Amino acid sequence: MQTEKIVNHIVSWLTSYAGNAKVNGFVVGISGGIDSAVASILCAKTGLDVLCIEMPIHQAETHVSRAKEHIRFLKHNFPNVRDTQTNLTPVFETFKSAVSLSGEKEIIDMALANTRARLRMTTLYYHAGIDKLLVAGTGNKVEDFGVGFYTKYGDGGVDLSPLADLMKSEVYTIGKYLEVPDSIINAAPSDGLFGDSRSDEDQIGASYPELEWAMNMMESGKKAEEFEGREHEVFLIFQKLNKANKHKMNPIPICEIPKILR
Repeated sequence: MQTEKIVNHIVSWLTSYAGNAKVNGFVVGISGGIDSAVASILCAKTGLDVLCIEMPIHQAETHVSRAKEHIRFLKHNFPNVRDTQTNLTPVFETFKSAVSLSGEKEIIDMALANTRARLRMTTLYYHAGIDKLLVAGTGNKVEDFGVGFYTKYGDGGVDLSPLADLMKSEVYTIGKYLEVPDSIINAAPSDGLFGDSRSDEDQIGASYPELEWAMNMMESGKKAEEFEGREHEVFLIFQKLNKANKHKMNPIPICEIPKILR
């Protein structure tokens, strides 16, 4: 992996895209995780205006502290970076009081987790609109096009995706090259949408290295029955999520009207 050249390529791509769009720069949601850390540094390296936003909703303290540490790192190294915090906890609680919370707890919890992501998306686009910025996505390839591990119209609602052709392992490699703080590099990946310590692996049932392996195997035409033990289990997990989340990865279905009816 030619890390420096990839970094330069992404920065050039971001700069060109922003120039063609005639905007001032980018807004990035900072979570305290590796993806938002790398995406925000790449945006900052363009020299354009970069607004980093913390948007806690009953957030775990470890996530908050890592996010703050990364923003300090950014502002120390890039004069074009500024930040703000929007505490969305009261908004989230008001939403909960306005809707029905009756039903199966697991389903309600997932719906509320997705609501958190969508409140954050709304906040990012508010600031993007008033400051003439683009919302930079933070999703990587295995999340966005492998297992669909993101919220539709939440963290999946962005203007451009600088990391979406990079596997999670490649994002870590770039993060180390960009000197992302060790606290973020070493933290277990977590979407932070449930207000507790559960990791992405806890939710998915497989680690990112395992998912990358399964994605590569599926793309090479392999079948689940060709594997045994843990490999078989991981392949089935990947296959199941890939199929279930196609609605996120594919374009929105359009009901095409036959010409004869026009």
